[in-house]
Amino acid sequence: MSEDAFNMSIRKFLKEVGVTSQRKIEEMVRGGQVAGKKLKLRMTLTAEGTGLTHVVDGEIDLP
Repeated sequence: MSEDAFNMSIRKFLKEVGVTSQRKIEEMVRGGQVAGKKLKLRMTLTAEGTGLTHVVDGEIDLP
C-alpha cells in the first residue's frame, strides 16, 4: 500500500468517527439527557491485535 493510500484510509476512518460521534453527542444533548453547563467526554482508541490504547479526555460547553 502506498503512503498516500494509507493516509487516505486513516483520514476516511477518522472522518467517520468524527461525524458519527458528533451526531450522537448532539442527539443526547438535544434529547435533554444532559444536565449542567459542560459535558465531560472520553474517547478511547484501540486497535485489534495490538497493544494500542489511546485515551482522549475533554469537555464540551453546552448551550
